[in-house]
Parts: sequence; C-alpha cells; structure tokens
Amino acid sequence: MRAGNESGATRRVCENRAIASGSRPRASGPSLQPLEVTRKIEMPKPLEATKLRIQVSESIGEVSALLVFPRGARSLAVLAHGAGAGMSHPFMESVASELAARRIATLRYQFPYAEGAKRPPNARPVLLATVRAAVAEGVRRSRGRMVVAGGKSMGGRMTSLAAADPEGLPGVGGLFFFGFPLHAPKKSGTERAEHLDKFGLPLLFLQGTRDPLAPLDEIEPVVAKLGRRATLHVIDGADHSFAVLKRSGRTDFEALSEAVDAFAKWIDGLDSSGPQRQ
Repeated sequence: MRAGNESGATRRVCENRAIASGSRPRASGPSLQPLEVTRKIEMPKPLEATKLRIQVSESIGEVSALLVFPRGARSLAVLAHGAGAGMSHPFMESVASELAARRIATLRYQFPYAEGAKRPPNARPVLLATVRAAVAEGVRRSRGRMVVAGGKSMGGRMTSLAAADPEGLPGVGGLFFFGFPLHAPKKSGTERAEHLDKFGLPLLFLQGTRDPLAPLDEIEPVVAKLGRRATLHVIDGADHSFAVLKRSGRTDFEALSEAVDAFAKWIDGLDSSGPQRQ
C-alpha cells in the first residue's frame, strides 16, 4: 500500500550533517547511468565502520565491504550500491549514517566492477553471486538480529533477482528498494518487476514522484499486484537520486531522512506482525 506524507508530521533533520568542503564528491564506480549518481547532499559525520573482505567465489574473488553496527542495533540491512556509484558514495554514506542513528546496522558492499578502475557492471551471474555472498555475510554478522536486504536502484533489483532464484536468500526477512528501476531513462514497461511474485518476502519500495526510471503510474500497479506484503512509500518531489528541486522548500537531506524514517517504520512492522501498512 502506498504511504502518504503525514500532514504536520515532524521530520527528523540533522543540522550538523553538512559538507565541509565545497568540492563535488566523486563516485567510486563507473558513471554509466548518470541518473543513478546522486547530486551533492549533506555529508554525514564519519561512521565507525569495520572494513571487511567477502569471498564471493574462487573464480570471482573477494569484494570490499563496510559494517556499521551501532550500539543497541535492532536489525541489520545488507545494502547494495547502484550502477553508477560504489558503496562509499555520499548517498550510501548518508543512508548508513541515518540508519545507524535509528539503531539499524548496515553491511555495505562493492560489486566486483566497482573495486578498481571504472568499468561497466559485471554480468548478471557475477552480480547475483556477489549479492548471495554479501547477504550470507550479513546474516553471519547480524548477532541474531533481523536481516533485510536490498539497495539503491540496480543493487536493489539484483537483490530481488537473487531472492527469486530457487535457493533464495536464506536468513533474510524482507527486501527494500531505494528507487526500484523499472526501466532505463526515457523508456517504459514493468518487465523488470515480473520476478517479484516468485517469492513471498515483504517488500518496501521507496520511490520519488519525479523518478523517470519508475513513474508512479507504473510503479503503483506493480506494488498493488504484489498485495499486502508490498509497501510503497512515496517521497514527494524526489527524483531517482532522492534529490528535490529548490522551489520545493525542502533539502535533499530532508527527502532522504523521510525515506529512512519510512524504512525504520517498515522494520518495526516486520519485527511485530509482518509487513506494515503505512
């Protein structure tokens, strides 16, 4: 069910999270799809993250990962990056920081192509193998907390494709999408979502009203078809990068904070009685 914006709701805004330097951050991966690379947003304070190496397979090798486990964490989110930026992009840092502030641990990880020089995304089998290895590592390091998995754009979609495979994603209690990419820019169609009915996990879609990769008139029927287990939270004025126009009166960080608040509320629903209607 679509989540509306609560009138008069007080949004949590962290005034101290601002970029100290005027330079534009650079993505650590290839910028093949500019719409997946966010514009400059308020930088979070540095996180205390544990650097990890995750073995995907003998042929693929290892990938880098960052584990943030705040005191009193109630769950852990395995977070994959989008096609155009790696796990250390300011958007990914901000999501991890804001989730930590809400007592949600995160395991961010790289796809192999994002580890070195700019290259195009790996073939799908390599991406899916990486998702499975990262999720297994997240479950192992969860300390018994609930584990959810997903990510930004391509990262979230690859996670859902891994969940749709016969072996699934053992130990995962739900999937989340920071901007599910139904199609490429200036295209249309919902074929990329057809696999979502092949498994029964709860799903959270965080989508902006200005997202050209998933316009509301396309994503809403997809979510409705999935039934009660799927939750759609719409961020008014946000694009695929969760950036908003200046004339909206909001900042990019406020839009992201709203998305993370919806994420935390969804987690609370999973902890209690299954997927929550917002």
